[in-house]
Amino acid sequence: MTLNEIYAHQKEGNEKALAVLKKDFTTLRSGKVSTAIVDNIKVDYYGNPTPLNQVGSVLVTDATTITISPWEKTLLPEIEKAIQSANIGVNPNNDGETIKLFFPPMTVEQRQESAKKAKAMGEKAKVAIRNIRKDANNKIKRLEKEKEITEDESKRAHDEVQKITDEAIKQVDNLVKEKEAELLKV
Repeated sequence: MTLNEIYAHQKEGNEKALAVLKKDFTTLRSGKVSTAIVDNIKVDYYGNPTPLNQVGSVLVTDATTITISPWEKTLLPEIEKAIQSANIGVNPNNDGETIKLFFPPMTVEQRQESAKKAKAMGEKAKVAIRNIRKDANNKIKRLEKEKEITEDESKRAHDEVQKITDEAIKQVDNLVKEKEAELLKV
């Protein structure tokens, strides 16, 4: 493995960590509702746990309402049960045709709690990035030990790995800052 391959592998890992962070952010509730809130909900569909959006249409009808229209009306009780056990902070309203989720406007405390969760998600991403750095540094040490690179090359490589890590951490900090601002804006 060459140093360039190590750097490329590290950058790829960092990109994945950032993508996971962005996906995690979609589960946080901000001022207006998003269908991402129900993305992780699985419905018992003939014995198989199936994502909610694969058993019906999930639409945001206004700033505080999500409407779920199942393709099979017999799934209404299953969907209702899945939403209740997902504990997303609202009770499903079943009108016999659709299920509506009415989200009350967020309180300041809820916004601060969401901002806190965003920060924790950011920390998790930073840990992942640091683990990727550790892995890259170990590969460099191995190359040096096997005399494939010199001590100077090893030092430069460690510096480069740190630079790549610092850049990724800065991106995480920026994403968290943006998300916090969005969550706390009333």
